[in-house]
Amino acid sequence: MFKTLFSLALVSTAAVTATPSLAAPFDGPYVGVTAGWNRDEMASRTVNNAPADAPVDQDSVLLGGYAGYNKTLGGRFLIGAELGFSGAIDDKVSALTQNRPLVIDPRYSFDVSARAGVLADAKTLVYVRGGYANTRVRASVTSAGGTFSQSENFDGWQVGGGIERAITDHVSARIEYRYSDFDANDGTYNRHQALVGISYNF
Repeated sequence: MFKTLFSLALVSTAAVTATPSLAAPFDGPYVGVTAGWNRDEMASRTVNNAPADAPVDQDSVLLGGYAGYNKTLGGRFLIGAELGFSGAIDDKVSALTQNRPLVIDPRYSFDVSARAGVLADAKTLVYVRGGYANTRVRASVTSAGGTFSQSENFDGWQVGGGIERAITDHVSARIEYRYSDFDANDGTYNRHQALVGISYNF
């Protein structure tokens, strides 16, 4: 198995290095919409200094939009920057804190990331991304005295990668995976996403 994978890697590397410079259909500004699967995983998320009793997670459907700018280098390499905004459907996380009901509700998120990639052929871009992520969260704890709610913005970092394919001169489609980490906010809060997107390239 190892020899087979090694041979495939050598063939792929040779194919990329042997291919001449390609025209870039992704060069310049673009806007797009995205949708897909989102999973939030939380543990010890604090609300009014009350941690969740056990790790919890929630799957949901994500919808969002993005805008960015790409620049090709040497005819086949690409760098760029992108700003994204998103929200999820049915993404409330239910848990317990000291045996009291706890609801964590991610409201919306945005991210700013850099992209770098290579054109595998004249219409296909393979890329990675990394940058800053932020999510707005409202958490509520219910007790005999009523319900206490608190909203916060959580800062984090994001990495991912994907493939984008030009459909026409201006329209492209992409599929990608992203991982966001908000662990610096007094607890464990990780996010996994599998997304598809449609872009209009100006």
